[in-house]
Amino acid sequence: MAVGIKTNNLVKVFGETRAVDGVDLDIQPGEIFFLLGPSGCGKTTLLRCLAGFNVPDDGTVHIGDRDVTKLAPHERDTGMVFQSYALWPHMSVVQNVAFGLEMRKISKDEIKKRVGEALEMVQMTDRATFKPNQLSGGQQQRVALARALVIHPKCLLLDEPLSNLDAKLRLEMRTEIRRICKEAGLTAVYVTHDQKEALSVADRIAILSDGKLQQVDVPEGLYRKPVSRFVADFIGETNFVKGEVTLFDEASVNVRTPMGTVISSQSPPERLELGQEVTLSIRPEILYFNDPPSGSLNIFNGAVHDSVYLGEMAQHQVKVPALDSGYADGFVRLKAFDLNPKIVAREGSAEVQLWFAPEDVVVLAK
Repeated sequence: MAVGIKTNNLVKVFGETRAVDGVDLDIQPGEIFFLLGPSGCGKTTLLRCLAGFNVPDDGTVHIGDRDVTKLAPHERDTGMVFQSYALWPHMSVVQNVAFGLEMRKISKDEIKKRVGEALEMVQMTDRATFKPNQLSGGQQQRVALARALVIHPKCLLLDEPLSNLDAKLRLEMRTEIRRICKEAGLTAVYVTHDQKEALSVADRIAILSDGKLQQVDVPEGLYRKPVSRFVADFIGETNFVKGEVTLFDEASVNVRTPMGTVISSQSPPERLELGQEVTLSIRPEILYFNDPPSGSLNIFNGAVHDSVYLGEMAQHQVKVPALDSGYADGFVRLKAFDLNPKIVAREGSAEVQLWFAPEDVVVLAK
């Protein structure tokens, strides 16, 4: 039965560095929860605190109803999947998967039953007698998953489990890990620095920076409604345009920018004031070059140049004339993604009228 995981004001210090700095998590039973952030942000240290490999300097860890803060890893009923697979090279697949059960003095009949179930779940029954060096990277990762699942853990902890796989295998294993966790009814905490991996697999994601939580939300919420410039910049690609609030109410915000007034209908995460300096986050894929629908807002003239053609998509740099004399060359530069592109200006430029919808513009007040 799946259990929840909670941390309260969790702190882990290494020398002068607060690797985990007052983190509060509330992970629901059966949830696939991702810890995402750049290298050195504290995500692996936080996972190791949940696993018991790091003892926190302050705060608590609860798995289900149990306070496990001071318990050793083997006392926490968690399964761990490592980046390096950590399989015994001299053992077969069956022996690797059975090892944890043998250490727990489980009966031979029960071991055989559980190992068979675990291998079937990860679709490795036909490789049961193989040694690790006879398996592909993806197959080795499946064995590592089976070894973690066979002990019937209350939750599964995964530390960048796909980072050693090639791009095609990573895509395949993303789907498999989600399927396996959901079929087993497990609560899973998954560390990665890969944004696409997190967005495609997670139920919810926590973004970390310098040991602190920046935002916790469902994937769509993080992408479409980031609460800070850091989150907007880390998740996907975006254009940042600075401006000043000239008008706002419950329905919309008008921001004077160097390329003209931009209107957003997204509610900003903080209270605004007239004249306040803000930053707009405008994703490249929300910029359109086709004729805007009647009554559209945020329409600008510009020129497309420096295109990169990728078949199903073109990546453009767009120059929009700046009304602000502070721009040395007189243009605001925006990145735009065009699906099924009709305009590909490899050399020179093409004049365009671009537009974007107010509901897609994020106002960042901090």
